[in-house]
Amino acid sequence: MEIIDLHCDVLLKLQYGKGNIRFSNDARLDANKDRLKEGKVKIQAFAIFIDPKVKQEKKWDAALQQIELFHKEVLGKNSEMKLLKSWKDFSSLKEHDIGAFLTLEGVDPIGNDLAKLEQLHKNGVLSVGLTWNHANLAADGAGEPRGAGLTMFGKEIVNYNNRNRIFTDVSHLSDKAFWDVFETADYLIASHSNSRQLCNHQRNLTDSQASALFRKDGMLHIVFHPPFLCYSEKADIQDIIRHIDYFCSLGGVKNLGFGSDFDGISTHVAELENASKYQNLINELLKYFSEEEVRGFASRNFFEHLPR
Repeated sequence: MEIIDLHCDVLLKLQYGKGNIRFSNDARLDANKDRLKEGKVKIQAFAIFIDPKVKQEKKWDAALQQIELFHKEVLGKNSEMKLLKSWKDFSSLKEHDIGAFLTLEGVDPIGNDLAKLEQLHKNGVLSVGLTWNHANLAADGAGEPRGAGLTMFGKEIVNYNNRNRIFTDVSHLSDKAFWDVFETADYLIASHSNSRQLCNHQRNLTDSQASALFRKDGMLHIVFHPPFLCYSEKADIQDIIRHIDYFCSLGGVKNLGFGSDFDGISTHVAELENASKYQNLINELLKYFSEEEVRGFASRNFFEHLPR
């Protein structure tokens, strides 16, 4: 069963590797090309994420470097990898192609310059998360004790996303910022989040947030990071199924997908240690949900929610 995965940090690892990591088959990458093929990942989102330790004045150049790595190492050296630069490209993939598109995790690299966001969009960024865990000029992140919402600049970004049919990603926002985005965004998505009711972590969504997201027909993609699943560094596929089942009980059966966070996590779900193991998850899901529902989780739900 073909998969769409809405979040990985391959580009950050390639950047850290300084030319010594091959996207094609390097075992240090959870989501290298060979593993994507084996796991039947049809489309993979590649996040542009800049380490918070990078000085602000260097973050823009670091983001451009990750885009260059995406084109040179992911696309340029692997003929099966196909660039998806607009939503219409998602229907152009052939049988053996693997689609790849860019997302932005935290708008820190653009500073206060909306023209830089426009440049990123022209380079193919189709989903924008305003923050990582910290505060920036757009909003407070989930780890910011102040817990404030969107700034005026943050609202400008969301309005830009609306005009250009770009997803606004709520996965790393503070609770207040989540609700501000909810009120403003036309194209809502949580690219990698779980249920706070089942695992009380600040990165997860509350019942009220998840239910509101589903009512607005936004997408919520389950993340495979064990501490977001079960308070522990150890988790198994049943823990993922528990979160999916719970979100279904809140009305999300047609709004769920996967956002693994491969290459951004240091511990892994047993039997789902990298992208090659994705079919293990599918096989377990088929024991609890109908084939139609599982195909929805795997890819169809996302296809049916592409910005029009």
